[in-house]
Amino acid sequence: MSNIEEVKKFLSSETGLATVSTVQKDGRVLSSIVNCGVINHPINGSPCVAFVSAAHAARLSHIRRGSEMTVAIRRGWSWRSVTGPTDLLGPENLSEEFSSEDLRLLLREVFESAGGTHEDWKEYDRVMSEEKRVVVLVAHERILGNY
Repeated sequence: MSNIEEVKKFLSSETGLATVSTVQKDGRVLSSIVNCGVINHPINGSPCVAFVSAAHAARLSHIRRGSEMTVAIRRGWSWRSVTGPTDLLGPENLSEEFSSEDLRLLLREVFESAGGTHEDWKEYDRVMSEEKRVVVLVAHERILGNY
């Protein structure tokens, strides 16, 4: 067993590259590769694994349907996984408590937590808005790994 701060350190030991998996409607697992980091959840303040997703990604419909997500990280022969319920924050589900400006800043925070840098933040903001990118936030109900 591990804790989320150890996962944060493990993720940042290289890039934030990880495999994420959800359960499809027919029960099969869908996995894909993302860059992720650990941030504090912008609504409840709890540390969580976060990444930015394309608005059309199938994983988002799985999450909306209730699928939990597992994030698996490998560095050499060592690995960690985080599994838990997932929240989505994107242009389609903003509220009075979480505005489009909050989303713009959160997209940057997640990108940087995953090891990203950008020379033109205005361009980054434009592309994220145009593509209707969504922030995926995975709670850490279960953390496993070999040490």
